[in-house]
Amino acid sequence: VQLQASGGGLVQAGGSLRLSCAASGRSFSSYAKGWFRQAPGKEREFVVAMDWSGGSTYYANSVKGRFTISRDNAKNTVYLQMNSLRPEDAAVYYCAACARGDITIKEALYDYWGQGTQVTVSS
Repeated sequence: VQLQASGGGLVQAGGSLRLSCAASGRSFSSYAKGWFRQAPGKEREFVVAMDWSGGSTYYANSVKGRFTISRDNAKNTVYLQMNSLRPEDAAVYYCAACARGDITIKEALYDYWGQGTQVTVSS
């Protein structure tokens, strides 16, 4: 499975962006999906995860209520809708897929990673 993340850009604080992560090579509908981010000088951190069915999601406290993960199996794509963006949300955002299918926040359990897309939030 190859993942291609897109949709990053520059936005003012309080604004919105929608990130996309398109999978190719095979369907990843049976995979758990996740988004992580890495700000300059910091370790990569968990943002949100979804189990294979889409019925279970888990958000980092820092984004809960502002970010929403969704998927479109027909398009083999997972999305991250980001609202009310803050300067501290600025980072490179990575999508990932876990073949196990169960929801997980552990980076090490994700098998496939996208290349990252830059999100910049101006204050």
